[in-house]
Amino acid sequence: MTAETTRTAPAGPLRRAAVPLGILAGVAAAFAYVGAVDPNETGHYPACPLLSATGVYCPGCGGLRSAHALVHGDLGAALGANALAVAGYALFAVVWAVWAGRAVRGRPFGLSLGRVHLWTLGAVVLAFTVVRNLPLGGFLHP
Repeated sequence: MTAETTRTAPAGPLRRAAVPLGILAGVAAAFAYVGAVDPNETGHYPACPLLSATGVYCPGCGGLRSAHALVHGDLGAALGANALAVAGYALFAVVWAVWAGRAVRGRPFGLSLGRVHLWTLGAVVLAFTVVRNLPLGGFLHP
């Protein structure tokens, strides 16, 4: 057998986009669920354990309310519930679009974050968490 006879046909664009589309379907299903089941009503979702135990807002507090508001087209309420989560949703959308576009064209996609990127991300999350728990950060409360 030669190398030519063992080759497989190149995958088409739809097949190459299967994994990004699967991820998008999962995220869309999660947002649809949160959009249908209002996190503002008690009893549907568990309370944040950190907030329940200490009264301190974690960086994710208000994330479900933010997603619910975003699904219903209320960007102001989404930002008010958790601005960091909205930035995360936007970042995910951009990264996903680049990944899907490269996958359809058959190009590899790699996301390599260096130490500076990771430390910066950690500092932003820490600053958001600290400021939202200070009296002056009341505008960041969910």
